[in-house]
Amino acid sequence: MAIKAFKRFEKKFILSESQYKSLLPILCEYMNPDKYCKNGNNYSIYSIYYDTHDNQVIRHSINKPYYKEKLRLRSYKSPIDENDKVFLELKKKINGIVNKRRATLTLKEADMFLKYRKRPDSMDYLNNQVLDEIEYYLANNNVSPKVFISYSRKAFFGKNDKDFRITFDSNIISRRDNLSLKMGSYGDEILPKGYYLMEVKILGAIPIWLTKVLSEFKIYSTHFSKYGNEYKSYCLNKTYDIRRRSIC
Repeated sequence: MAIKAFKRFEKKFILSESQYKSLLPILCEYMNPDKYCKNGNNYSIYSIYYDTHDNQVIRHSINKPYYKEKLRLRSYKSPIDENDKVFLELKKKINGIVNKRRATLTLKEADMFLKYRKRPDSMDYLNNQVLDEIEYYLANNNVSPKVFISYSRKAFFGKNDKDFRITFDSNIISRRDNLSLKMGSYGDEILPKGYYLMEVKILGAIPIWLTKVLSEFKIYSTHFSKYGNEYKSYCLNKTYDIRRRSIC
């Protein structure tokens, strides 16, 4: 999980519980579980997404532009100490190709950088290069913490192609208050219980065996953004509250 830079295509699918359980045994013939998913275990992902006061980043993103980018702070556990490791990521998507760059920092270093633009002392060339890019992004985008999103993930890598990856995300929840990784995982559901977001991440074409299996189980690609769906739900709830107050 400490990859600092990569490019890939991502295809997304929503699976029911029965589709998920039918697909897993077949995947195990062609893929190996992520090292954090041994013995059937999942791992957790906690993220804080940055946006403008009027949500320009996500509003631009859900319009499916040729180019988009977003900044997020991520961890794989709820940090309890300022020296716990976190990842500051700049994710770009250009004509369907995802390019993710991440810098590895302590929670304290990330806070100091994001709040005061204080750079941590680091001899790591790639870390500094990514921080340069994020610094440029912050100088040109007036963003601040906007949404917390967490989920449970099961991940697999291709046995013959390490760049081929499939992930299953469940228990996807979000909140717009208490925007700290330290506060743990709680909030509103983005995806109902009993459903899974599957992401196929690959540099080239999807393997023929997977294409056949998806067709057999009637699993079809879709457009699903965790932050995008959170924002749509937020807008619906906000509209409902306004209408309710006007009636009352």
